[in-house]
Amino acid sequence: MPLSDLLAQEAVLPSLKGGVKKQVLQELAERAAEISGLDARELFETLLQRERLGSTGIGRGIAIPHGKMPKASRLFGLFARLEKPVDFGSIDGEAVDLVFLLIAPESAGADHLKALARVARMLREPSTIQALRTTRDPSALFAVLTQSHSHAA
Repeated sequence: MPLSDLLAQEAVLPSLKGGVKKQVLQELAERAAEISGLDARELFETLLQRERLGSTGIGRGIAIPHGKMPKASRLFGLFARLEKPVDFGSIDGEAVDLVFLLIAPESAGADHLKALARVARMLREPSTIQALRTTRDPSALFAVLTQSHSHAA
């Protein structure tokens, strides 16, 4: 499944205000609700519940908050670059500035895990990380996110 199936052009946010982790999750939930039609409050609760199990900060300034929702009709993602890095309780203790949100339907099963693995793989590429941190234009960011899997360095 290419990332372009998960990520719409309008789901790429080049500069999210942030603040503290909870504010970032709230803002992401609101943006994701606008795009997906899901309820922002339910999205926020889903993300918070997942964070209570353990931080989704995977290290190197990257977090992949995710969850399953009964009302989600399909897998979808949202990418945001934070204006100021936020403490996410990441495994390496580094503050997070790149966030990829992933929401899956309750019935997604293995597709949810495959999508998570694909996003994590993409965000391990040093050239991709560099491009995501330096690119300001939303459509250029979208291109980096949706093309990196095909010609990873």
